Amino acid sequence: MGIWDYEPEKVESNRFDPTVALPGSTEKLDILAQRLATGLPLWHPEDRRSYDDTVRAEE
Repeated sequence: MGIWDYEPEKVESNRFDPTVALPGSTEKLDILAQRLATGLPLWHPEDRRSYDDTVRAEE
C-alpha cells in the first residue's frame, strides 16, 4: 500500500546539496531516490526548478 503522507524529519538545507538536474530527468529522480533512502527531504530550496533556471545550472 505504501505510506502516502511520508515526510522525513526537518533537515537544514545547508546539510545537503542542491541539484542542477532538470526536473523529471533520470538524474533528478536518482537524486530524489537517494535523498529518500538517506532520510533527507526530497526538495532543496535551491534545486533547479525549470529548464530556464540557468543561474544554478551555470554554477
